[in-house]
Amino acid sequence: MRRLTVLLLSSLVIAPLRSLLRRSARFVALAVSLCPALVLLFSATLPSEASAKDGQPNFILINIDDLGYADIGPFGGKVATPQLDRMAKEGMKLTSHYAAPVCSPSRAAMMSGCYPKRVLPIPGVLFPAAAVGLNPKTTTVAEVLRGAGYATACVGKWHLGDQPEFLPTAQGFDHYFGIPYSNDMGPASEGSKSNPDKPLPKDNNKGKETKNGKGGDSEPETGLKGNAQPPLPLVDDHNVVERVKVAEHHTFTRRYTERAVKFIRENQKKPFFLYLPHNAVHFPHYPHPDYMGKSGISLQKDWVMEVDWSVGQVLDTLRELKLDSNTLVIFTSDNGGPTNQGADNTPLRGSKGSTLEGGMRVCTLAWWPGKVAAGSQTKAITAHMDLLPTFGSLARCKAIGELKLDGKDISPVLLGENGAAGHEVFHYYRGFNLEAVRSGPWKYQFATKQLFNLDTDIGETTNVAKEHADIVAQLEKHAESMKADLGDKTKDAPGVRELGRVANPQPLIGHDGTVRAGFNKIAKKLP
Repeated sequence: MRRLTVLLLSSLVIAPLRSLLRRSARFVALAVSLCPALVLLFSATLPSEASAKDGQPNFILINIDDLGYADIGPFGGKVATPQLDRMAKEGMKLTSHYAAPVCSPSRAAMMSGCYPKRVLPIPGVLFPAAAVGLNPKTTTVAEVLRGAGYATACVGKWHLGDQPEFLPTAQGFDHYFGIPYSNDMGPASEGSKSNPDKPLPKDNNKGKETKNGKGGDSEPETGLKGNAQPPLPLVDDHNVVERVKVAEHHTFTRRYTERAVKFIRENQKKPFFLYLPHNAVHFPHYPHPDYMGKSGISLQKDWVMEVDWSVGQVLDTLRELKLDSNTLVIFTSDNGGPTNQGADNTPLRGSKGSTLEGGMRVCTLAWWPGKVAAGSQTKAITAHMDLLPTFGSLARCKAIGELKLDGKDISPVLLGENGAAGHEVFHYYRGFNLEAVRSGPWKYQFATKQLFNLDTDIGETTNVAKEHADIVAQLEKHAESMKADLGDKTKDAPGVRELGRVANPQPLIGHDGTVRAGFNKIAKKLP
């Protein structure tokens, strides 16, 4: 809409005219005949399409798989990550941001705004052909934003259930492109159980169940394990389009990035939410051939460098389209890095799968030029479950107030508002078990009865429980309150919601390459 600035025009003339224009179309015609410039000035004060859009920022959530706390430059990484370095310099580092010990629970928190146990009460993670998943009745961040007029897409690893009822397109996303679980959940002979610098192992007893049920798991409803796992399916909306083998493993990061950039370009004129959960850098480590050996350290670090490239592609696209000032980008990991597979969690103690800091505290960046202060940092306690209420608040979604959430709106923290704070208390769950609690700098581990001051002892090396019995008592009181809600050492508790569940779950691809009905419009069978 055209804007015209008329200098030296008395407000005593403009204000009455604006009032008259509101009252009657007759005065509009009169104003046009007498003074077109005034009408143009008045119209310039009305909200334009662009300024209305400014009230709904875009959101991009980049979620890396198994990335260590110190695997990237802004958190002390040993390999070159210039794009992430720039993102940190132009944005904020969140140094006390928490995920969950493993993949599926972490992603459930992201999508639901709740502690994982509340919405996905499982002992570990989900596997192919699981009978359970994130309940479709759960309101996801994608559903909240789509209800507010956002275009939504998930590009990458989902890992909240691979049955039709649980996939992204049934959970608020307009589009989905990716693998519905981890890249190691396929046949060994097709590259899913070993790094590309090792010989491919053979599949033994392929497709056969073991004595404990589906793949030898004590909870068979969570899916197929080991040699029972079917080929990896690449899903494009409602179709399986590819059977992922060694060559395809190398292409994940690049293809996800290309699809993400395509979505941004196609939706640049409307508010959008892009969820970009990479399979990188989960074992097995398959960087693109262009990045193989580039770090000089390991395949895992090579893949970190490719992730950095991907982030640069996304941010550069936003800059090119002039969407950067209206887009909040969050970069994070789904859990702490597995140190036995090359991840670096320095200076944290512990690894993926634990409730030590190295298992749950993840490197996280927030970027929103002009809104999030450049070069800023916060040690406020924040978590993946805060993303739904934060995005919903910034998008002015009224539905947020109707949801029972554990997360909080951390936009005041991100925007640097005076007095902004994170969580007063945070609970560390591993599966069904409440293993630790934190308040302020204090963290108490129940099994070992150890208390740590994380401000002075981030590595959890010195137990100060004897010196601070009063702090221990306060933390135990917080824990008892949480146990009354979500329980401890059991999946059943008053606040735990029902899992999504289907009868007779089936893999998306059979071992012979047959594509499941309903996903086979493009290919009936994949070699």
